[in-house]
Amino acid sequence: MKTTGGSDEEKRKAGESAAEEVEDGMVVGLGTGSTAAHAIRALGRRVDSGLDVRGIPTSFQSRELAKEVGVPLTDLDQVRQVHVAIDGADQFSGPHLVKGGGGAHAREKIVDSAADRLLVVADPSKSVKQLDHSVPVEVLPDARTTAAKEVRTLGGSASLRTAERKDGPVVTDNGNLLLDCDFGKIPNPADLAEDLAEIPGAVEHGLFVGMADEVHVGKEDGVNVKTF
Repeated sequence: MKTTGGSDEEKRKAGESAAEEVEDGMVVGLGTGSTAAHAIRALGRRVDSGLDVRGIPTSFQSRELAKEVGVPLTDLDQVRQVHVAIDGADQFSGPHLVKGGGGAHAREKIVDSAADRLLVVADPSKSVKQLDHSVPVEVLPDARTTAAKEVRTLGGSASLRTAERKDGPVVTDNGNLLLDCDFGKIPNPADLAEDLAEIPGAVEHGLFVGMADEVHVGKEDGVNVKTF
């Protein structure tokens, strides 16, 4: 359930702006999605020019792209510090995010939360006053039905994410399933995040509450950087 909206030029400017924040010697979390991909490509060009960095990918997609553009890779077990993570968002309101359109939010949250700073890259269509995007919840396969019932008790509706080019559901990099959970307007993301985390069999949800340190919003005429 990937989100659309925003031009590729806006996404490119946002990604390149965040990549410019990376300094020599840093360990960088590499997010997933079309806007984060622009940041990874920009880092690859800077590595070609002599920048010394190591990247920690958050998905198979970001790993393959980083390898393609020449960003050296490592993992959380091999480093003492993640200096910065660059990641996209399906929607943001201030420092609060909804992520998981690409199904990688569990690994993204692990890496993003480990970073000293999280730089979110987005186009203007992702900015809202109040979150209302459906929230992906990664669940163990055996918990699909019971987790959906729990979502309904919380006032939401849950649908199993199905694959677009094959029969059956989307399976995450972790071997789990995804429930897209619609709650309408989300006035208190922190409360909903806590409730979703308590669902038995839920591996991780797509609410990233208060996690963004900066949001780089690409526009046709430049980039607007918001700090929190």
